[in-house]
Amino acid sequence: MIDKQSIIDTSQSKELHFLLTLLREENTSEEIIPLKEFDWNHFLELVKHHRVCPLIYIRLKDTLDAVPSHVIEVLLQEYKKNTFKMLQLSGEMEALDKVFNENNIETLFLKGPPVAYDLFKNISLRMSKDLDILVREEELEKVESILFSLGYEKEEIPTVLNEIKWRHHHIAYYHPEKKIQVEVHWRLHPRSMKRTKFEELWNGKRESQLTKHPISFMGTEDLLLYLISHGARHGWFRLRWLKDIDQMVRNKDINYVRFRALAIKHQQKHLVGQAFQLATLLFQTPVHEELQDIVNTRRVHRLAEKAIPYIKEMVQLHVHPQPKNLEKSYKNYLFSIKTKRQKCKFFIISFYPNPLDERTFRLPKNLYFLYFLLRPFLWSWRKLKKPVLF
Repeated sequence: MIDKQSIIDTSQSKELHFLLTLLREENTSEEIIPLKEFDWNHFLELVKHHRVCPLIYIRLKDTLDAVPSHVIEVLLQEYKKNTFKMLQLSGEMEALDKVFNENNIETLFLKGPPVAYDLFKNISLRMSKDLDILVREEELEKVESILFSLGYEKEEIPTVLNEIKWRHHHIAYYHPEKKIQVEVHWRLHPRSMKRTKFEELWNGKRESQLTKHPISFMGTEDLLLYLISHGARHGWFRLRWLKDIDQMVRNKDINYVRFRALAIKHQQKHLVGQAFQLATLLFQTPVHEELQDIVNTRRVHRLAEKAIPYIKEMVQLHVHPQPKNLEKSYKNYLFSIKTKRQKCKFFIISFYPNPLDERTFRLPKNLYFLYFLLRPFLWSWRKLKKPVLF
């Protein structure tokens, strides 16, 4: 396992250590009072960055003697804001699911309010900014038409050869009046990862009783594996994702024999091991005996260590553009979590033209097929930092 000291050896270790202490289930209020010379502003930055404001507010709201009042006030406002957002998302989720059902479209909600309710029994305790739904790929045009009719606008994704379905795994739609974003997925993961058939997930689905109209979301083991693969692809740069894993392990009845089989089938054993090493390190999450041999391997240890800098340095890997050193580090990390087969697929996919090629060297549309031949040269040209060609 990772040396615990490696996660708290920065100049901000007091604030990060305090945050981790608050998020652990077994700690009591008496055990979580911070030390002197504590930077409360930095602590609030950490809480917001890791998107755990509601959980921290619940832990600190009754410790007014030890915590400055302005800190409690900031957390309270964030808690209220999230509660309103989750209620809004719940209402929109129910409305959308009704419309999809009326049009005979089966949908699975991947995260958002159903998962918050499933994990915490209180939607206010988990933060979400949008709705993520999974549909069959052949239903995409139908789903898009419905969203357009409801006032949603589509995120523009630049393409060269109309390869959106092939290259990507979701498209975002935004409602300008409601300020709600819906991500429509036709795959759970990016292309190089092994695909999970919609029917498999649908057959194992559960129904959330959060709303009057039942909402379908993933079965326990499927959801746990999805949350792990999602967090791993993002370098676990938000503690909230690991807290989800800890919450599931402690509070859900998980069939670990099935879960292990799923991890093996979808070539994600190493990601499961990484998640449990990090969760155990940070939250003392128990590891079931069925997973012990998966968690305690040399590769898993290395992958867990690679994620630690993203956690403790408050990086935001979804923000573009990134600093050059961080961008390179993240690309190396993403490559390291791939299996050998996924690396081969990734290498093959890298020869497919992308919008950067079009911007580097303009061709008429009837000659776009030439980008397949030109791509290695255009890639090399950009690496040499040459100006854009016209």
